[in-house]
Amino acid sequence: MAQLDDRANSGNAPRGYPADSESRAARARADKALLERAHRGDQRARSQLVDRFLPLARQLARRYQRGGEPLDDLVQVASLGLLKAIDRFDPSRETAFSSFAVPTILGELKRHFRDKGWSVRVPRDLQELAVKLEPVGEELARELGRAATPAEIAERTGTTVEQVLEAREAASAYRAVSLDRPREDDEDGDGLGASFGVEDTGFANAEDSATIESLMRVLNEREREILRLRFAEDLTQAEIGARVGVSQMHVSRIIRQAINRLRDAAEQ
Repeated sequence: MAQLDDRANSGNAPRGYPADSESRAARARADKALLERAHRGDQRARSQLVDRFLPLARQLARRYQRGGEPLDDLVQVASLGLLKAIDRFDPSRETAFSSFAVPTILGELKRHFRDKGWSVRVPRDLQELAVKLEPVGEELARELGRAATPAEIAERTGTTVEQVLEAREAASAYRAVSLDRPREDDEDGDGLGASFGVEDTGFANAEDSATIESLMRVLNEREREILRLRFAEDLTQAEIGARVGVSQMHVSRIIRQAINRLRDAAEQ
């Protein structure tokens, strides 16, 4: 932690701040003095703390940078975490400010990925593991001189191979891809959406038609004709009665009886 702090803040100390050649204890005392002044409302001291630790925030932001995520956005998130750390830190504590600032900034970055970065909502534990995979994989690759296997990544992260593979799959939900984007094998052709199927309502209509045709066999010819006139041609019962030569009441009774017979046939 101290090495990270020293590297990140080299050459960015405010005027009058102890030089890098001086002891870490001297710089810690200077940090504490600035924090005490900032907590008393001294905005100049607060700005000096931001200048002092902003390189640390940038370094942490670069650690969490992933494909498609602008570094400037992550630096803004990390800077917000730094401001929160400055405001929340208790200067009376004996610990170094960087020991409090680093987890605060990392928490803000993780929250950004969890709440704002994902196109599709996935479980929080998978989100957090997915964010870890890339830096852990790079670290292992440097140590091993080759790409790390899922089993090696699982061992380093204290998870199982299944969790690593699931997190990798979940990572694909981080950024949505436009269906209008050209396919890799045909950049001048139709977009990705052209390769996806669409729902064809004709299959459902054909199935319904076949079912109705089968059920209609339980009715006689006059019953089928009256149902056709009522539900296909949308005639009133009076118009149907005039066409087939029966009363409106008789038409109503035929329709009711025919529907009951169709219902019984369908249940059987």
